[in-house]
Amino acid sequence: MRPFLSPLTPRWRHTDSLPSVLTPFGPSDSPLPKLRRSLVEVMATGTPDSQARFGQSVKGLLTEKVNTCGTDVIALTKQVLKGSRSSELLGQAARNMVLQEDAILHSEDSLRKMAIITTHLQYQQEAIQKNVEQSSDLQDQLNHLLK
Repeated sequence: MRPFLSPLTPRWRHTDSLPSVLTPFGPSDSPLPKLRRSLVEVMATGTPDSQARFGQSVKGLLTEKVNTCGTDVIALTKQVLKGSRSSELLGQAARNMVLQEDAILHSEDSLRKMAIITTHLQYQQEAIQKNVEQSSDLQDQLNHLLK
């Protein structure tokens, strides 16, 4: 009959049903026998002073683990917030890109219109230049006729 194994009971304490090859370290074989002993064993064999030190040690380890978990929760929260902010920033960047694209298209259209206006102004300048040349020729002819 196999003994009841509680999820909290260390496995090395119930090795009578395992083959010898699969038997884990026992309390005396462990490289760290003090860490492998149960709380009940330590409390039963220790003096009040050692029990107090053990309690302080456990309390310190527990505090350290709680602080580590708190730090991990804070880091995870920051990552989640950063992830939600990054999607917001990505959406804002997409909206800005659409606005910039519209501005670029508008600028392109304005440049085409300005090129057309420049061409018309060049034609008008050439026409005015021809008229000035013709008017100076007419002025010369008029002066010649008046003499």
